[in-house]
Amino acid sequence: MAAQVKLVGFWASPFAFRVEWALKLKGVEFEYIEEDIFNKSNRLLELNPVHKKVPVLVHDQKIIAESFVILEYIDETWTQNPLLPQDPHKRAMARFWTKFAEEKLLEPAWTSMWYKGEEKERAEKLAMEALEKIEEQLKGNKYFGGDDHDTIGYLDIAIGWISYWLPVWEEVGSMKILDPEKFPSITAWKIRLLDHPKIRDSLPPRDKLLEYFHKRSQVLYSYYGSQFSSMN
Repeated sequence: MAAQVKLVGFWASPFAFRVEWALKLKGVEFEYIEEDIFNKSNRLLELNPVHKKVPVLVHDQKIIAESFVILEYIDETWTQNPLLPQDPHKRAMARFWTKFAEEKLLEPAWTSMWYKGEEKERAEKLAMEALEKIEEQLKGNKYFGGDDHDTIGYLDIAIGWISYWLPVWEEVGSMKILDPEKFPSITAWKIRLLDHPKIRDSLPPRDKLLEYFHKRSQVLYSYYGSQFSSMN
């Protein structure tokens, strides 16, 4: 009997899609369970009582939370189509750049979507500086890859949100972070990644994402915006 795998996610979450992509690239069959993160179910609270967030992976009644932890669990459990490099140094570098992108790129890119004025400009600048470093890592390669750079690897999945979510955030926030002329390698990688059938066929509708993040942006600014106004 095949192992039972369930993924609890949210349709707009790039973190949940990391896990979905990894499972599909590995050829692992799974049941997807949609969660309303604004009205969290008892199921989610029981599965992830610490953070109360998606994604959550359930495998043979074992529960794993946090997207990067889940990615490594998937890679170690299903060894076909490895995501992390076998070489220890390359593996360490993949983890390093994953952490870098999460801390130095994702956070300012996300907040620049709904920040205003000087705070917005500062966040955009930080995001572009981070992209410059990531661009250097990719130059001359198709993918960030695992042991080679011809296939999608752990880092590609970890920062895959750049390819689809970042352009949506740019449109919502009336900004430009991923400039094709400044970042030709990342731009080519983005197109290549989104054209991969395991990625392309599982993306949420762009118009629906735009509507969702427009609303989120308005909510976040109405909640935090007065704090910025008082600082200027």
